[in-house]
Amino acid sequence: MPANKNALIRYKTIDNCLRNKYRRWTIEDLVDACSDALYDCEGITKGVSMRTVQSDIQIMRSDKLGYNAPIEVYENKYYRYSDPEYSITKMPLSQNDYDVIKEATDMLRQLSDFEQFSRFDDVIGRLDDSLATGLHKRKPIIHFDSVKDLKGLDLLSPLYRYIGNRQTVKVMYQSFKADEPTEIIFYPYLLKEFRNRWFIVGSANDAKKVFNLALDRIVSVEPVDVKYVESPNFDPEHFFDNVIGVSTSIKSYPRRINFWASKEQSNYIKTKPLHHSQKLIQENPDGSCEFQINVVINYELFSMFLSYGAGVKVISPPVIVDWMRQETSKMRGMYDD
Repeated sequence: MPANKNALIRYKTIDNCLRNKYRRWTIEDLVDACSDALYDCEGITKGVSMRTVQSDIQIMRSDKLGYNAPIEVYENKYYRYSDPEYSITKMPLSQNDYDVIKEATDMLRQLSDFEQFSRFDDVIGRLDDSLATGLHKRKPIIHFDSVKDLKGLDLLSPLYRYIGNRQTVKVMYQSFKADEPTEIIFYPYLLKEFRNRWFIVGSANDAKKVFNLALDRIVSVEPVDVKYVESPNFDPEHFFDNVIGVSTSIKSYPRRINFWASKEQSNYIKTKPLHHSQKLIQENPDGSCEFQINVVINYELFSMFLSYGAGVKVISPPVIVDWMRQETSKMRGMYDD
């Protein structure tokens, strides 16, 4: 790991630029990008010289830091990776990397004794096990739910920085239904994770509508010189209070939903509530139960109910009962042939 923090910021910035296949990068473009990144991260206003960035490229190309980056110049002007799948973030950690991360985990462990930092326990466990697995070549003793090679994770750091700096960004976004990416001038407000998938919550245009974009559908993202606009009604602390998943909006409101659960599923749902608003309404002689939650009706809610199969039945409201009836009828039809 480079000893110079500013150099590391420049290397990561150059890496992000060269991985963006939808733009052609001159040395002047890379200088501007590095200058912007240092200003965003460290408040450095003097910028970066062309000589510094040229030196950074040579270091990245070399084995000095173990990068051996396949940076090439084409048309005598533009820079890119000859291997479009390459990234310095995919390189294995060095001994120095391990030492730095170990020092950080030791500091986090000391802070975890304080109540406000108790949530670090999970982070420390993940880091300790990952470090020991990599450094000592032992088998992992903690297994965390994760998806290998999940797209979009490399965007977490820059998006986090853009939110903190109230930076408007240009997002090239391609939904599953679209044949080509669409450009969105976006005001990012919040990062949200749900079932190992990350989303960025924000708005566009007049900021009246708040919506989310899946990180794994983002083709590229970069800062733009457009005034950042905050949505006056968006509260990041409570925006998802009444939501299961990520699909919601400022105008969404929670509905009272009653559902029945079998004895087996009731035991599970009692110990792991579907939502913090969950209440036990009735416990039947056969061990089955009726529960109630107050949440926004969205696709993730339907998906959750379907995941319980015959162990859960929605009682009300009618709009959910009708949807579940239609969907289960379609499913039954698939197996009748």
